Amino acid sequence: MQIETLVNFLHQLLDLSGSIIKPYFNQSKLEVETKEDATPVTLADREAEQAIRELIHKHFPEHGIIGEEFGNTNEDAEFVWVLDPIDGTKSFITGVPLFGTLICLLKNGQPILGAIDQPILNQRIIGDGSTTTLDGKPVRMRKGVRLKDTVLLTTDPLEPMRRWNASGWNTLTSSVNLYRTWGDCYGYLLLATGRADIMVDPVVARWDFLPLIPIIRGAKGIITDWEGNDPVQGNSIVAAPPDIHMEVIRILNP
Repeated sequence: MQIETLVNFLHQLLDLSGSIIKPYFNQSKLEVETKEDATPVTLADREAEQAIRELIHKHFPEHGIIGEEFGNTNEDAEFVWVLDPIDGTKSFITGVPLFGTLICLLKNGQPILGAIDQPILNQRIIGDGSTTTLDGKPVRMRKGVRLKDTVLLTTDPLEPMRRWNASGWNTLTSSVNLYRTWGDCYGYLLLATGRADIMVDPVVARWDFLPLIPIIRGAKGIITDWEGNDPVQGNSIVAAPPDIHMEVIRILNP
């Protein structure tokens, strides 16, 4: 199957999800439920994922699907779509545009396409592991950075200390130029476009991190779990430019 065909279809999926999500954004009467894992979910999450699934089934019925809201279908297929209709639901429900739709395409278990779509800001980033584009224009992470000059992001500032070595985390945050919580998928968009340098998430699900792998790699960055291992098999993320990635891993694992 030609990669161009898959990329064009990925754009269709993102257009569809954005058209469903945008009317719900910043609505004061938006209903929010709490799932069993204590995370929030809205009608926008569910309607967007359901519509994406239906379009995949229509055009590629042999493909599998792994989704946050409606589970897995044919996940042993050669091609499997991984869906997170709204990554950053807490931002979404509070009217903060630091969220996005995450979609990944796996081939034989390996991520070959990844996308972050921010429908409110009209920003769409797509990576194939070799190249990453923002709204069709190639982007990449900053080159030649030193740790003391970097911008470090994380989604939840308390989670790294709960999950990892608090001493290592404190050392890292005090070693950078700027530390902020512009997190969830939007943080990785900032990394891939050279506006931030390090993104750290200590606990992530498959639909959270698999779409990010082709994006960061295509932007010439390195993405691993917190010990520096293959992120496909992990449940945490450390993404940074090659210049400093191993330095960050060493600090996090004193």
